[in-house]
Amino acid sequence: MRTPSSPSLLIFGGGYLGEAVAQAASAKGWDVAVTSRQPDRRATFEARGWKPVDPENPDDLARAGMAATAILVTAPPDAKGCPAFRALSALPTGEAWPDWIGYISSTSVYGDRAGGWAFEGDALNAATLEGARRAKAERDWLDTGHGMGLTVQIFRLPAFYGPDQNIFQRLRAGKAALVRKPDQVFNRIHIDDVISGLFASMARPHPGGIYNLCDDTPSPAEDVVVWAARRIGMELPAEVPLDHPSVSDGMRRFYRDNKRVSNARAKAELGWRPRYPSYREGLESLIPNLK
Repeated sequence: MRTPSSPSLLIFGGGYLGEAVAQAASAKGWDVAVTSRQPDRRATFEARGWKPVDPENPDDLARAGMAATAILVTAPPDAKGCPAFRALSALPTGEAWPDWIGYISSTSVYGDRAGGWAFEGDALNAATLEGARRAKAERDWLDTGHGMGLTVQIFRLPAFYGPDQNIFQRLRAGKAALVRKPDQVFNRIHIDDVISGLFASMARPHPGGIYNLCDDTPSPAEDVVVWAARRIGMELPAEVPLDHPSVSDGMRRFYRDNKRVSNARAKAELGWRPRYPSYREGLESLIPNLK
């Protein structure tokens, strides 16, 4: 059961971000539980000292929820909404809701800003199905938090990178594209800065708080590709237009939104600062451990 001296984190969604947060929480001495529908993934979590949870087993999920002092939802929404919201809402009221609930959303909820700045209080205008689903999931969590007096926090993330998920790997695998689109900028964040932002919120929670977590330097994607290739002595990938057959539909959707995302609120309310203020510092930190 919950006790102030033994913080416990339930992570709904054991993907790349979920695992990274679990590792960080374990290092802080927290008890950690992580969900996955896949038995082999749950076995991996158990081997790492985390409690594996089957999200489709109501009893298993209820026990983990009742023990948690914090819940982090990293699982993406589907056509029916947020799977964590559906599963946790079915649990007994008052028994499975912790002191802090964090929902990982996306800056895609803002849609296109024609290169202008996006702030948390702006009207949402998602241009993709994925962004629209994120916006709906945000509303569901915030409405429930307001109605039940829960400390729900929303974190809107751009693309994040870190060990085992970065431009260096894509360059070496021949999967990096060099696409130039004039005046286009993107936002990004090192995964360590995502994690520090989440723990800053747990330390200074604001019920209903919505935060953009991103670095300080929106930049064109081609700048990142060029810098990374030169830094590790690789030739640049061939430059291709956005409509080239080698450019995936997913990347084309990525280029629909052109905006600069502000992280000022997270800095002001959470006392958070990105350790890696631009892609240069963040990518440089990965070089010593490149495989």
